[in-house]
Amino acid sequence: MDTGTFRGFEVALHDPGIALITFNQPDRLNGMTHEMRRDLIEIVFQAQLDDGVRVVVFTGSGRAFCAGDDITGRPRSYEGARPLVPDVTGSHRTPIGTYDALRSISQALNRAVRDLDKLSVAAINGVAIQTGLSLALACDFRIASTEARLGSGTLRFGLLPDEGGQFLLVQLLGVAKTMDFLMRSRIVSAGEARELGLVHEVVPSEELLERTMALARELASGPQVAMRLLKRSVYNAAEQSFAQALDDIAAKTAISDHHPDAREGATAFREKRAPRFNQWLEER
Repeated sequence: MDTGTFRGFEVALHDPGIALITFNQPDRLNGMTHEMRRDLIEIVFQAQLDDGVRVVVFTGSGRAFCAGDDITGRPRSYEGARPLVPDVTGSHRTPIGTYDALRSISQALNRAVRDLDKLSVAAINGVAIQTGLSLALACDFRIASTEARLGSGTLRFGLLPDEGGQFLLVQLLGVAKTMDFLMRSRIVSAGEARELGLVHEVVPSEELLERTMALARELASGPQVAMRLLKRSVYNAAEQSFAQALDDIAAKTAISDHHPDAREGATAFREKRAPRFNQWLEER
């Protein structure tokens, strides 16, 4: 996948196959733009198809993970950044324009992250509001700095969590707590976010990236085929009947049971040693 500086973020690749995406507009609290979303969608697409990528990590620079959309009205120059896709933006001037832009650009980023077969981690270094919150919730794991604050806050502007935040919150909090969270425009501390179940772990700010990369290395060292199939099956199960979930996991087991990682796991158990998974990736 491409590495370097793009519109609003940077990408670096770390062993063993960890793509670190860092939002690099701290003066604007890493506010999101159409151009930034378009390039992020492309990067996630590349990560999906690149065997050299096993885990994707998102984090921010400065005081924010991402404080929502960039509503400063000031144009961005993106000096030194390389665009990944043509500069096409959506129009919100008409109702149908808003609908199309949301589905094609804003919502498409969160859908791309959730549909990514590789595992993803959000390292929430600071404020994660609206766009930033929904992106973090679309990831599979969330580690927050003690400095982080999370919320939607869209009702403060008379707007809606139009990027899928309401769905992601219902999955994590349930209906009643989501109602309280959204209708009261709550912005919670990292500690309260942990109590609610919005983040998996809270660590001191100076330890955030180190802890996140340790988790990413752990995930990247696991049996990638089985983990990717299991990720999809877990998300499917949240929306399926029991019978459908059983059929889904059976179909995926028909793949994982016959993969070399399964044979290596059994051999390592018999030989009383740690398994060496992902040899199929290392050989490539």
